[in-house]
Amino acid sequence: MNDPHSIPGLGPLNITRRHFFAKGAAGLGGAALASLLGADAFGAPSAQGLVPLAPHFPPKARRVVYLFQSGGPSHLDLFDYKPKLIEENGRQLPAHVRRGQRLTGMSSNQASIPLAGSHFKFARHGKSGAWISELMPHTAGIADRLCFVKSMYTEAINHDPAVTFFQTGAQQAGRPSLGAWLSYGLGSMNEDLPSFVVLVSAGQGGQPLYSRLWGSGFVDSRHQGVRFRAGKDPVLFLSNPDGLCQSGRRAMLDRLAELNRHQYAQELDPEIESRVAQYELAYRMQTSVPEVTDLSDEPQETFDLYGNSARVPGTYAANCLLARRLLERDVRFVQLYHQGWDQHDNLPGAIRGQAKETDQPSAAFILDLERRGLLDDTLVIWGGEFGRTAYSQGRLTSRNYGRDHHPRCFTLWMAGAGVKHGFSYGRTDDYGYNIADESGQPISPSKHAFTPGAVHVHDLQATIMRILGVDHQRLTHKYQGRRFRLTDVHGHVIEDLLA
Repeated sequence: MNDPHSIPGLGPLNITRRHFFAKGAAGLGGAALASLLGADAFGAPSAQGLVPLAPHFPPKARRVVYLFQSGGPSHLDLFDYKPKLIEENGRQLPAHVRRGQRLTGMSSNQASIPLAGSHFKFARHGKSGAWISELMPHTAGIADRLCFVKSMYTEAINHDPAVTFFQTGAQQAGRPSLGAWLSYGLGSMNEDLPSFVVLVSAGQGGQPLYSRLWGSGFVDSRHQGVRFRAGKDPVLFLSNPDGLCQSGRRAMLDRLAELNRHQYAQELDPEIESRVAQYELAYRMQTSVPEVTDLSDEPQETFDLYGNSARVPGTYAANCLLARRLLERDVRFVQLYHQGWDQHDNLPGAIRGQAKETDQPSAAFILDLERRGLLDDTLVIWGGEFGRTAYSQGRLTSRNYGRDHHPRCFTLWMAGAGVKHGFSYGRTDDYGYNIADESGQPISPSKHAFTPGAVHVHDLQATIMRILGVDHQRLTHKYQGRRFRLTDVHGHVIEDLLA
């Protein structure tokens, strides 16, 4: 497979022009080769040194916001209405439904595996008639703007590999994240902010999140996500230390760049120039970051839309509002994480809190983008790493139940550029336990990859990249003798989702 970011014998094209000419047999020969390949193969580098790939397809979106709900939200209590599951509440999970699926160690030793119907009321909403739980009234109000995927499935049954799989395309750590791949392939649209920004809700308990989830892996370090935190210093070590003025900082960077140029001339290591570019971006961010994170210029109607918690730095609502401000300034990829959806016990009480924190801000974010014209070229994704079981983990009572991890089927939604609106794709069986075919019959997990309607994690990633104009099979990076890509060795674009 050809690597559009490589030239045979010269390695990755995230090297600089200086490195290109130094490694070529002669400068004129290298220039002739570049002429033969065509300028569109490379694009023009930004001030950050990020060289974009010419899109493989006309892009429908320029930006992405991923509202990642860490812990695994229960599709059965939010979006996947199952009256039969409610009707058979308390009965044992039928063997023909389980089909020998492995369970986690948290519920595999239970003597009883009782079905647990949702405690929450569902209703149809919008012209599309989407089933949405009473827990999500604001989301219900934008039902006709959403594209539901009811038949997601994954390979991992535990949190860390499952989150890593969604974010990097592999269950093992070390691969570039989705945002890093898009930065690597498409470059930056903003000279004063990172192309990839990460926001994590503050003060949330739940499964831990690691910086490797937004790392650059083996591609250039300029493509890693930059985390913005709540408080007076949104980016660590960005502000000048006491006693150093701005002119002193500028002089220091100029001297440091000179030293790095000497080192580069000796070693021809492209990471040296990456480091210099990051220093320069950090210098510009000393002005741009305080401006974008200052919400004082937002009118009261904005806070009315997102909810009062949007005034509290670090909340999910505040981060959604900040994400909109970043999009306005042409940040290409914004990743939000909200923890706390891992509800093995006391699900009815715990999920109410999670829904209250996220429902209004998520819907407000879509409406805010729409009224500003940003939804026309922005793709928004909402979802977690897997779903929850149809049976109760632990004791089932009339007032309480828990749900274990469930990778076999779950729901996420998308909105904005490139996807159909007021549309639901795929379905599950009567218990919300297996993906089902068009007749409602459960599909064997071994046949998911060959059955229309089933959406693997790599299928979702391939579809996201297609919406941005990228062929997931052609955006590769050669590392340790192999050409890697986000979707590894498979993945299909789900054409039925595309607008």
